[in-house]
Amino acid sequence: MTEKQNTLYVGSLAKGLKILRSFDETATELSLGELVQRTGLEKSAVQRLTNTLHLEGMLDKDPHTRRFRPSHAWLEMAYAYFWSDPLVRLAMPKLIELSHQLDATTNLAEISGDHVLYVGRVPGRRGQFSSTLVGRRLPALSSAAGRAILLTMPEDERAPLIDSWSLVQMSPRTCMDRALIAEDIALSAARGYAMTRDQSILNQTGISAPIKGPNGRAVAAIQCSVATRNCSEDRLQNEILPHLIEAAEGIAPQLRGTDQG
Repeated sequence: MTEKQNTLYVGSLAKGLKILRSFDETATELSLGELVQRTGLEKSAVQRLTNTLHLEGMLDKDPHTRRFRPSHAWLEMAYAYFWSDPLVRLAMPKLIELSHQLDATTNLAEISGDHVLYVGRVPGRRGQFSSTLVGRRLPALSSAAGRAILLTMPEDERAPLIDSWSLVQMSPRTCMDRALIAEDIALSAARGYAMTRDQSILNQTGISAPIKGPNGRAVAAIQCSVATRNCSEDRLQNEILPHLIEAAEGIAPQLRGTDQG
């Protein structure tokens, strides 16, 4: 159903959400003009919307520069989200244990459109600030977690997704060949886990195992990131994979008592 056909669609609310979605890690503070450019909305509309969002506590406004930034209200909404998602609550003890076992950053990832979204993160001892932040989105086709989720789908269902989902050149070694990606996911399906090297960050290897619902399809994935130089085949097979798969399989049975899966 298109927006015009949906009589319950509120266009002004959608425009306000478009304002909020303009902010990301590359644009943490935006002027009125920058918001006009990013949203494609008329300046008068952006002016009214940002003023309303500011008065409602959704945007902070610097009194000197008059630039806008996200407010604490965003954290309050994120807090509500985490309590609403039972998978996060079930997975966090496993993520913490896995991070300690591997001394690596561990993530819980869910599909969001054609991306994966990190909804739970536990950094390793050498983790950077960025590895502590939930909410990071990555193209599913270029991430180990996205491929781990796709590998649980029948080939005739995942093939159209591989053909149509977005690809972004995040590193010089990001694979942009969809045929090679399809081949890798098929191999991953045979072995039960996914692995990517240097796809989003150079010298970083991502390894991921699916968290399957009762129907055998993944509802999410556990993923860990390690330096490529520290990911020998021996360590992968004897240290990383056993713990990773055990963590994913330990969460799956608990999902049966929730609305997941």
